[in-house]
Amino acid sequence: MAKSIMIQGTGSNVGKSMLVAGIARALVNRGLSVAPFKPQNMSNNAAVTVDGGEIGRAQALQALAARRAPTADMNPVLLKPETDIGAQVIVQGKRQTTLKARDYAKAKPELLLATLESFRRLAETADIVLIEGAGSPAETNLRKGDIANMGFAEAANVPVILVGDIDRGGVIAQIVGTKAVLAPADADRIKGFAINKFRGDVSLFDDGLTDISNHTGWPSLGVLPWFPDAWRLPAEDVLDLQSGPGSATGTDTFKIAVPRLARIANFDDLDPLSTEPGLSVDIIEDGRPLPVDADLVLIPGSKSTIADLAHFRAQGWDIDLAAHLRRGGHVLGICGGYQMLGQTIADPEGIEGAPGSVPGLGLLEINTVMRPEKHLNLRDATYLPTGAAVQGYEIHIGETTGADCARTWLSIAGTPHGAASKDGKVMGCYLHGLFSADAFRADFLRTMGGSASASYEADTDRVLDALAAHLETHFDLDLLLDLATEA
Repeated sequence: MAKSIMIQGTGSNVGKSMLVAGIARALVNRGLSVAPFKPQNMSNNAAVTVDGGEIGRAQALQALAARRAPTADMNPVLLKPETDIGAQVIVQGKRQTTLKARDYAKAKPELLLATLESFRRLAETADIVLIEGAGSPAETNLRKGDIANMGFAEAANVPVILVGDIDRGGVIAQIVGTKAVLAPADADRIKGFAINKFRGDVSLFDDGLTDISNHTGWPSLGVLPWFPDAWRLPAEDVLDLQSGPGSATGTDTFKIAVPRLARIANFDDLDPLSTEPGLSVDIIEDGRPLPVDADLVLIPGSKSTIADLAHFRAQGWDIDLAAHLRRGGHVLGICGGYQMLGQTIADPEGIEGAPGSVPGLGLLEINTVMRPEKHLNLRDATYLPTGAAVQGYEIHIGETTGADCARTWLSIAGTPHGAASKDGKVMGCYLHGLFSADAFRADFLRTMGGSASASYEADTDRVLDALAAHLETHFDLDLLLDLATEA
């Protein structure tokens, strides 16, 4: 039976996901078999698994770091926000229901059983299970029925390492304050702490480590300096979505504008583009017009297509998009963005809201009808103009048909996929992840006057190895293994 240990944070975005990925790669490089696990996640950035389910994108990255295929058991409860007060509930990879926040607590006892079942299955396949918490255990108002942090740790009887983020300030208070508000039994479950995102000379924090240990009784597993290539790894939280820090700038750069939809989903499509030295990926926030110098406007996926189409129009982006096309620009819609480009979107069963039909942007001769069945498939496709291989995934509801589907540009197992306008300026498809394929990315952008030269998957693997080396230097992995207990 595997050992296990849980990484919890003093808050969201302290770097738990990246830390688990780095630990996973470091331990795999040491010869151990590692399984990542997150009992409950909230994200609209999902990945399709080899067993036909969906999990949070961070767990898919952690599986890649662990050099194993992602499975639904790695993230047995996934919450996908549809409104400000409600979310779709995915259990062991499959959509179970949609619940409002106040009703979710009633479902937690049953969901805890599912998380424990998945955890135990994973524990049979690895030497160690690395568990990632969600948010912070210091949110004590959520402790009753908790399945994300201390509630799961207690039920599975696993030790915890607490991680604080020094970059946001007040890290001593973050860690000491967490212990102060926790119930004694929960505080006793924490066996050590670590500091993340330090800038400068780490020895300057030696006294801080002493102060934390004196107040908590916990040993330090290290102070992690800022990891500059962290931005190259796929982000899971929409709050991390920003114009790529590695993107090129200048008048000769190929510019991609991406309107940030209110319920944007599966935005990891942008990651391979953001790493290209010859591209600029510009995330357009509310209140900003689509830039007049954009070469390509990419409309991403959405968890609530009809609502996000209304949001798109409310920003005036539909007017900007029409002007972009008059200037000779290109448009690509992926998944929900693809649906928006058509003539109509019909939701007769009220899957996304009130039953009805709304006009689309009218840029493709296609129509979409929402259906309750969700398409969850890993796909091997071909880019028809050049024959380049494409690997991706479908994760959507809705069926799209129409005249422009005859002008397809992708093929999946010999079946046409996607659609294009008569002049080829407007294109759409349901295939996520397609830009990860280096040859396709280069061929596709070349048709619009752009270029691509990066080796995305190889570069991601290189960054994971660099992150593992970073942890070997600055994090006490031997102590972590000693603190881990048998599941």
